[in-house]
Amino acid sequence: MASTFLLPHELHGDGPHKVIAVHGWFADRSAFAPVVADLDRVSFEYAFVDLRGYGEAKDIPGAYTTAEGAADVLALADRLGWERFSLIGHSMGGTVAQRVVASHRQRVRRIAGVSPVPASGLALPPQRWELFSTADIEPAHRRTILDITTGGVRPAAWLDRMTARSVACSDAKAFRAWLDSWTGDDFHHDLEGCTTPALAVTGQLDPALPAELMRATWLHWFSRGELVDLPVCGHYAMDEAPLALIRVVEDFLRADGV
Repeated sequence: MASTFLLPHELHGDGPHKVIAVHGWFADRSAFAPVVADLDRVSFEYAFVDLRGYGEAKDIPGAYTTAEGAADVLALADRLGWERFSLIGHSMGGTVAQRVVASHRQRVRRIAGVSPVPASGLALPPQRWELFSTADIEPAHRRTILDITTGGVRPAAWLDRMTARSVACSDAKAFRAWLDSWTGDDFHHDLEGCTTPALAVTGQLDPALPAELMRATWLHWFSRGELVDLPVCGHYAMDEAPLALIRVVEDFLRADGV
């Protein structure tokens, strides 16, 4: 599926290694704001994007699926003239990034997932599904999800700020539609035996997407898969451990050596 829509984006750096970063379910590209100041702009050029339904693309219609998101990412790479590039995807954005690899692996140098949802989707038990599936219209449910996935140890003011940002930067209908896609899509058979170098970064305080799940999924499908489990960190490593995340991800990207 080709896309003619140009994802809103911002560029940082002018290095030869091109990287597209895709945000998760709760935020637009501002999710990466805590790491921007300390990126290696000499080695890399980063494109941080807004998926449909978020940020500058908040009012853009779409199917709001991982497949559509992957097509939009590829269209942006084409527009930027990036024949080969690496990918970073947070949570839901990790699924979008895996979709790109599944369909156009020859174009992807390396993929780094930050608490990435597996390509097999993420089945939620009934009580958890009720919480997630009503978070589009219940901001308090978004706050509860944030609290659960960061181990229940983050300051109330941070939870409030993250909740307010999530509501402000996302379209409610798109937010709800994206949930169906990232929980229900299963394309992992398209990744089995994939030789694209693939890093999964998890947080030890995140019960939703722990290291054990990555070992059973990500490391099983990617033959060159790696795993780093960050201590004292939950689902939002960009906020909770920005410097550690930059070091881990950029060291992994830099190992490409091309």
